[in-house]
Amino acid sequence: MSTPHNEANPGDFAKTVIMPGDPKRAEFIAKNYLTDYKLVNDVRGMKAYTGFYKNKEVSVMASGMGIPSMGIYSYELYKYYDVDTIIRIGSCGNYSEDLRLFDLILVDETYTESNYALTLNNEDVHIAKPSEEVNSKIEDTAKKMNVKIKKGTTLCSECFDVYMTDKSKCFERMPKDIKVIGAEMEAFALFYNAKVLNKKAATILTVVDDEIHGDSADSESREKALTTMIELALESV
Repeated sequence: MSTPHNEANPGDFAKTVIMPGDPKRAEFIAKNYLTDYKLVNDVRGMKAYTGFYKNKEVSVMASGMGIPSMGIYSYELYKYYDVDTIIRIGSCGNYSEDLRLFDLILVDETYTESNYALTLNNEDVHIAKPSEEVNSKIEDTAKKMNVKIKKGTTLCSECFDVYMTDKSKCFERMPKDIKVIGAEMEAFALFYNAKVLNKKAATILTVVDDEIHGDSADSESREKALTTMIELALESV
């Protein structure tokens, strides 16, 4: 059956979905990396495609921005379309001296101030983790591809961190044992949904804003730089 947010039919999605935030990026991946692909959803312009990457069926669908949007789309893929694994690929801000513009992060834990878990499932938790199995596969693939990735904890915020009035206050509120290396806006909802529904999830991020070193990518360079992350996700499938 379809949902209010997804017009796809049962069986239209592969077991593994690559999930960028931007619908245009989903379209780019389908057109440049998949064969025999077809558009399976375009409700609200949130494009989803299913095709083949090196003879392996895979889907790619946009999540939109933020915890609520990721929460809806990933929940429905898991629960109503029998998707087993979602690999989020996205951009992030940098909070580590060891990282530079366009470096890759593999999230092994994410912290949020959001009450998403409490609202969805009456569980007051603010830390969520990815699938160890999927993360291990991504790490192995990165080694084979000679792609450098840094594992670490990220902040999953409900507002764009660049717009925070006083970012230091957010860090002061964090538990003392939480040390974040980057910031994004979707991973917590994805990881928590996977936990609740007994599914698998992972998140790969590319640094596009680096306030520590005073660097920021423009739109054109962001698109070109994200290809390494896209190829790592697809090869991991």
